[in-house]
Amino acid sequence: MSELVARTGRLQQRYEGGCRLVAGCIPYRFRDYCEDGDADSAKVVEVLMINSPSGPGLLFPKGGWENDETAKEAAVREAIEEAGVRGDLMDFIGDYQFKSKTLQDECCPDGLCKAAMYALFVKEELESWPEQSTRTRSWLTIPEAVDSCRHKWMEEALKDFSSWLAGKDPPIRITFCVHKQKV
Repeated sequence: MSELVARTGRLQQRYEGGCRLVAGCIPYRFRDYCEDGDADSAKVVEVLMINSPSGPGLLFPKGGWENDETAKEAAVREAIEEAGVRGDLMDFIGDYQFKSKTLQDECCPDGLCKAAMYALFVKEELESWPEQSTRTRSWLTIPEAVDSCRHKWMEEALKDFSSWLAGKDPPIRITFCVHKQKV
């Protein structure tokens, strides 16, 4: 059982221009080689995705940005609550608008949301975390993650994340070998 507790409810939610504000991250790590034995391969980038208790496909950790925290703090909190990971929040990837099919309320009757997404370099995977009874973690290569994204906006965020990696100094060359590990 996790000693951490997930925040619930909408009393502290932030709204702006009829949109519910959410924050999330793309958790990632590096693996040094492909399993095909190519010693000259670049670092393999893997991203962590989680299942959704409400349907098929995989998601990145994200959730409501609350009044008593910054977007960065909310993204870090969601990574711990939903995916059970901690690390270094690196950079802002972008804002993404989407419509929630299930979460309309009086402040946001159309279910419109705006997600601030960040890159999170994972340094620790927790043995227990608040939502582990309803969430499964999966480490995926970027091509696998693109194919697994439940929502188009998350696929767009993943593509922007890939561009962010390529723009690092020195640039991170992404190797696309196939690997999938359930944690």
